[in-house]
Amino acid sequence: MKTVEIYSTPTCVYCGAAKDFFIKNNIAFTEYDVAANQAKRAEMVEKSGQLGVPVIDIGGDVVVGYDEKLITELLGINS
Repeated sequence: MKTVEIYSTPTCVYCGAAKDFFIKNNIAFTEYDVAANQAKRAEMVEKSGQLGVPVIDIGGDVVVGYDEKLITELLGINS
């Protein structure tokens, strides 16, 4: 299984939707709160080139925003 990291903020609705999707599909993920962690915020910007959240890293493939179709494809989930 690919590693999944999500860079998010506590108030982001799309971040919550992405995390709910991972939980529903039994996908393990690591969450970084970029509102509280400046180092992870800088890492997110380096990966994605922007400050918008969520930024989701799936095995080195970076998804900006909550794109369920792309996330499903990258994870190899049959929907």
